[in-house]
Amino acid sequence: MEVVILPGIRQIGRLAADAIEELLRRKPDAVLGLATGSSPLPVYDELARRHRDEGLDFSKAHAFALDEYVGLEAGHPESYREVIRREFTDRVNIDPANVHSPDGAAEDIPAACQAYEDAIRERGGVDLQLLGVGTDGHIGFNEPGSSLASRTRIKTLIEQTRKDNARFFDSVDDVPHHVVTQGLGTIMDARHVVLIATGAQKAQAVRDLVEGPVAAICAASVLQFHPHASILIDEAAASSLKLAAYYRHAFGNKPEWQGL
Repeated sequence: MEVVILPGIRQIGRLAADAIEELLRRKPDAVLGLATGSSPLPVYDELARRHRDEGLDFSKAHAFALDEYVGLEAGHPESYREVIRREFTDRVNIDPANVHSPDGAAEDIPAACQAYEDAIRERGGVDLQLLGVGTDGHIGFNEPGSSLASRTRIKTLIEQTRKDNARFFDSVDDVPHHVVTQGLGTIMDARHVVLIATGAQKAQAVRDLVEGPVAAICAASVLQFHPHASILIDEAAASSLKLAAYYRHAFGNKPEWQGL
């Protein structure tokens, strides 16, 4: 696990976009894992700018979303399929047929979850997975207590997550209680994971996922076992880390050829 502490979200967005651009230039048909929420938005903005101004090409890429609400009607503006379309995929030249998301409206949810796992596997797996992290340490919608080996499945949201997500709805009462999410085992299969966290409200979760024990109470802590996990955080999110000075030193003296 590499922890990178940067001054702010713009620098984080550029560094994450650098990793995605390098991947696409090396492997034009790369498979991207897309997250929603506020954390990845600067990355999507920077990638859209590079596509518009510099011709960064997504035409052969594929993308798989992390999760989807259960119970929202097709086309609902806060469904994650619509959010990803609006915030990213409509702004670049990726083929809409190559953008996949879990089916939260399926009549047979377990079968739809297995089909999603199969689709990821058939594309050769995710090359780079973007992640945010919840204030309780969840990634995707793997809430505290999730199995560290879990696969795509239905999950019940805890009330704190519903309250955190209420800012995207008219009220907390409109936030669904259930989601379909890639599991922690599914996320761990990605070849490179890039997690973004900003703000003091994420400091506890960052400390737990980076320096705490690996435990289901902080689902993101499973990333300590990942062979290529990049944790990109701002100063506020880094404020509770005991080894912050070391992380700064390590990144500041990193060989340029290593990349992210």
